[in-house]
Amino acid sequence: MLNRKLFSVAVLATTLLTVSCSKPSGRTDASAQQQEPSRRSTIVFMTDFGTANDAVAICKAVIAGIAPDARVTDITHQVTPFQIEEGARFLAAVTPYYPAGTIFLVVVDPGVGTSRKALIVKSNKGQYFVVPDNGVVSPVIDRDGLQSAHEITNPSWMLGANVSSTFHGRDIFSPTAAHLAAGWDFNQAGPEVKQLVPQALKTPVIEDKGIDGDVIGLDDPYGSLVTDIPGEKFQKLGYALGDKVSVELNQKSFTVPYVKTFMGVAIGESLLYIDSRGRVGIAVNRGNFGRKFNIVPPAKIFIPRKGAS
Repeated sequence: MLNRKLFSVAVLATTLLTVSCSKPSGRTDASAQQQEPSRRSTIVFMTDFGTANDAVAICKAVIAGIAPDARVTDITHQVTPFQIEEGARFLAAVTPYYPAGTIFLVVVDPGVGTSRKALIVKSNKGQYFVVPDNGVVSPVIDRDGLQSAHEITNPSWMLGANVSSTFHGRDIFSPTAAHLAAGWDFNQAGPEVKQLVPQALKTPVIEDKGIDGDVIGLDDPYGSLVTDIPGEKFQKLGYALGDKVSVELNQKSFTVPYVKTFMGVAIGESLLYIDSRGRVGIAVNRGNFGRKFNIVPPAKIFIPRKGAS
């Protein structure tokens, strides 16, 4: 009889243990959910640092130390030094192809160490921008809208107490981007900023005689001229594909055909076209227009109306 009772107790204990193991407690479920990996954050990085020194590598090391799971990609680190307008143009061209939640880290900062603010900006598209308050994000915000912005003043968001006066990319901007990627609340980075420093952009003007604009960049390494003349404004001058167009560049006169693509002219010949971003471009087929004719930005461009003298 005693053996039967012991056997029954053993069976009951085994049954209870099996049930317990097959049905975890709520605490175990919660713990498991906390350990599930979150979606990887993407940091998109751009500077005018170049790649001949260690500055970019140091910034990426700072990010890795704070948010090792973040994905870091690059726009470029070859922005022409101090050229905020060029950095703004690259940034505005790239952002439409990234989803909400992307963090853009931009350090084109000739005012480093001055009273200019360091910011986290969130657009209405849900993208974040860790930038100096110098207008580099203006074209994006003009297009996508501003949701909110905060100045980075909280030391916890920085690399340490001793912030360099000349390397905020390392000490402020990179750690801030990493903390965002790690899920920190950007409202805690510092006080809200209602008004951003705007970028004073020139706008091409159509007049009776034609359109005045600027060469704002080179499409390197090809040396094609990038202008600020939108294709739709050029169309208002009356030209059709195949027409010869008189162009004045820094008071030098050129006559180039208006074609759809580079192979619309012979190798070595110049052409005018609408580039992939919808602006007037001038190039040499399989050549370098800027180098061939010694035209580098900034430069003035004038295109007359079709038929104008």
